[in-house]
Amino acid sequence: MVGGGIAGCSAALHLAERGYSVALLERYRIGWGASGRSGGEVLHGVACAQETLDRLIGPAGSRAVWDTASDAVSLTRGLIARHRIACDWTDGYMLAALKRHHDRELRAHIETLRTRFDYDSVRYVPGDELRTTLASRRYRSAMFDANGAHLHPLAYTLGLAEAAERAGARLFEDTCAAQITPGRVRTDSGEVRAAHIVLCGNAYLGPAAPALAAKIIPVAAHVIATEPLGAARAAALIANGAAVSDMNWVLDYFRRTADHRLLFGGPISYGRGTDFTARAATRARLLRVFPQLADVRIEYAWSGLLDLTANRAPHFGRLLPGVYFAQGFSGHGIALAGMAGKLIAEAVAGQAERFDVFARIPHRDFPGGPLARRPLLALAMLYYRLRDLL
Repeated sequence: MVGGGIAGCSAALHLAERGYSVALLERYRIGWGASGRSGGEVLHGVACAQETLDRLIGPAGSRAVWDTASDAVSLTRGLIARHRIACDWTDGYMLAALKRHHDRELRAHIETLRTRFDYDSVRYVPGDELRTTLASRRYRSAMFDANGAHLHPLAYTLGLAEAAERAGARLFEDTCAAQITPGRVRTDSGEVRAAHIVLCGNAYLGPAAPALAAKIIPVAAHVIATEPLGAARAAALIANGAAVSDMNWVLDYFRRTADHRLLFGGPISYGRGTDFTARAATRARLLRVFPQLADVRIEYAWSGLLDLTANRAPHFGRLLPGVYFAQGFSGHGIALAGMAGKLIAEAVAGQAERFDVFARIPHRDFPGGPLARRPLLALAMLYYRLRDLL
């Protein structure tokens, strides 16, 4: 097992529970990557539009992906309950519309979820009701999903790791996988031999698997957290306690934390590093949503790499004989990464039907090669930023 995020820890847990001898290698620390740095939103489905999956793998395959990805939310709930993971689980998610066309798309999306997928936990929230729930005049309307949620992502990841250890998995931090071949993972200090190898390093996997790296691009996402606001002031911002994200291409997302802060994520960048110079820019975005927080101090700021695929669909499959991988969650990984770990465990045990549906989704390399693909993506994202503004 390579990678100590949600997907790797989930795979380790599910394989150990099936009786496999499991060794997990993590280059840094458990949860060091995107799993521990995200906004913590627990979402149904996948990041790409369902119409994209219809085109890529047909309606039946698309529906199978939907069913499995939506079951991922229930799996997350179940893992937290079964292993008593203290991670500040809070029910509720809202997708907020800023523009008239967003509102139209939102209504159509809710109708599709209900009629095509029998997903009845969503409802439309008109503007007058939304303003009693969300203390911002930036949004026209929203979709509320009672099945969605949010949590403390690092605490959840660490809880999965502890559960995997209790089940018998061995976890090795500060251990970098330098070379991967069928049946063998070479590290800087030795090697691990295994009948099955699972790669869950995503944007942090590095040069150990260049064929996988070509299918994703690491994008630095940035998050800030305010000083504690107090229970009353925090509750006044988001009365129902839900996580919120908007419908812009370059979106803002935010939620209350258990210690009554506001956690807010927004801008993204395309450099390889995660040094964050846009703390002030993120705060400016926060104040566009909640200008009443102008007097509030930003106490924490951090960044981390998420892994985007060109089509925003998840990228699962087999790199080599006996070498499984899961990557490309494209910002939708809290629930889906846990499910990816379970699907890999099923596939290793010979029950690969659900895993293979995801593996059928085709993915192309990002254009431009290692040198030009980041500038090309930055130009493309500039177009989408301008479209958001206009």
